[in-house]
Amino acid sequence: MSVIETTSLSSKGQIVIPNAIRKDLKVGTGAKFAVISDGHNILLKPIERPKKEEFDSLIKKSRTYARRVGLKKRDLTKAIEEVRRESRH
Repeated sequence: MSVIETTSLSSKGQIVIPNAIRKDLKVGTGAKFAVISDGHNILLKPIERPKKEEFDSLIKKSRTYARRVGLKKRDLTKAIEEVRRESRH
């Protein structure tokens, strides 16, 4: 469904998403959005929390891949330490 509404920017940089849009998207208080700009347009994209089943499936696939390529926990620990060390400099 396509819904067109207008809103205004407050002095604090806030906007109100009109009720019709919130209902159409089924977003409520505390909903999180990605805010994207191409220099001319602003896109608010609701960030949906993944379902537990989707997360569990991703973890299972990741573990299967890690086993297949021989990745060990110590390899991940080392990589994390290296990235943290690099980001400090």
